[in-house]
Amino acid sequence: MRETVEKILAIEREQARRANSPLAAYNAGRRKHKKQIAFHKCKKRNRWVFGGNRSGKTECGAVECVYLARGVHPYRKNRDGVFGWVVSLSQQVQRDVAQKKILHYLAPEWIEEVTMLSGRRGSPSGVIDQIRVRNVFGGISVIGFKSCDQGREKFQGASLDFVWFDEEPPEDVYAECRMRVFDRSGDIFGTMTPLKGLTFLYDEIYMNARGDPEVWYEFMEWADNPFLDRKSVEALTASMGEKELESRRYGRFCASEGLVYPEFDERVHVIPPRPMPPEWQDGISIDPGLNNPLAALWFCVDYDGNVYVVAEHYEAKRDIDHHAEKIREISDRLGWHRGFGGRLSALIDPAANQRTLAGPKSVSELFYERGINVNTKVNKDLFSGIAQVKSYLKGEGGVPRLYIFEGCVNLIREFKGYFWGEGDVPRKKDDHALDALRYYLMSKPHGVAPQKPLTAVQKDKARLARRRGARGAR
Repeated sequence: MRETVEKILAIEREQARRANSPLAAYNAGRRKHKKQIAFHKCKKRNRWVFGGNRSGKTECGAVECVYLARGVHPYRKNRDGVFGWVVSLSQQVQRDVAQKKILHYLAPEWIEEVTMLSGRRGSPSGVIDQIRVRNVFGGISVIGFKSCDQGREKFQGASLDFVWFDEEPPEDVYAECRMRVFDRSGDIFGTMTPLKGLTFLYDEIYMNARGDPEVWYEFMEWADNPFLDRKSVEALTASMGEKELESRRYGRFCASEGLVYPEFDERVHVIPPRPMPPEWQDGISIDPGLNNPLAALWFCVDYDGNVYVVAEHYEAKRDIDHHAEKIREISDRLGWHRGFGGRLSALIDPAANQRTLAGPKSVSELFYERGINVNTKVNKDLFSGIAQVKSYLKGEGGVPRLYIFEGCVNLIREFKGYFWGEGDVPRKKDDHALDALRYYLMSKPHGVAPQKPLTAVQKDKARLARRRGARGAR
């Protein structure tokens, strides 16, 4: 009897100890840190957290490694024994940050063996080579540690289930690690504060220049971490300049010239596509181009004046026949309203009225012959237009008045990569969709107000669409 009681007490002590373990505390606290939840839930194979210092980003990476090694991931299919790497910038950074975090979340009884690269296990100066972890399914997982200062050659040969980059690696190391996870269809995840400006990861991940469907990212800032002391945050914020805050607080990439539209937030302004009431259809805007891309955007406006960019056409080195056909195809798909004779109407850059040596007719005339009436009476004032776009991004009371459907990938990309250049003028690069947006917002800033009182059905449609839009913005 006494032996049975002791066994029961031992089990209860073990359960209590596990309930108070760092991993259990993280699991409980994670429910409050919504950005950490989003990271762990994401099923993409190349996912990153761009976070400020002390935003909670490093905890994400360390816990993700432990989840995978132990086979206890709450949102993924778990496996019996995995092999992964933790990659730090140097052995010193590995010792002081990454391996310290991993060991914090690994209970001692989960560790089968620790192999040291230098120093003794448990020594403050010890550098770990590998940790062998007992998987809950009975197998053994291996967490290996690498540092970028070892050079690319040290990253060759292995087949891996995951790689965690603790801060931004050199491009050649990143490329080699992508090959290491290829055989096993493994994962790459990174947690970093972007302090180096517009590096290759700006293009590779944030801009997703390759259009990789497996790429995902999240920004994480101090306000997202519910465990930070607010008074300390206020004091630290007051001590930093604007650009330093962009990276060290908000985890944003910064160029020396700065973004034209820092107000643009992909997580707020970009929403999933959804049906729009026909009466919301408002207009098409075109920035013409032959060698450069031609950009065309389709706009809807709700009864509160909120603007939705619902579709785009964006293509370079094609003639007017091709562009006109594509504009008609997209309009047919959207069920877009037409005028007399089934003709479409659109705003266009006044330069479309000019005739060139390439032919006797202007771009406006060529579009007209192909069933598209174009209006060149648009306000092209650059600075007023930028201010107008900013006002729609900001909205009123923190609620934007501009939303962009996810399929408008080129407009989204241009927002993210539009920087000021010399002489307080934006760089004239990748701005064609932004120009089309600017023409529209300057020419018809409030959309078309309904001419008749709304019916009960129209009111219901408006309420439903606004509710969906609000959910998408969150």
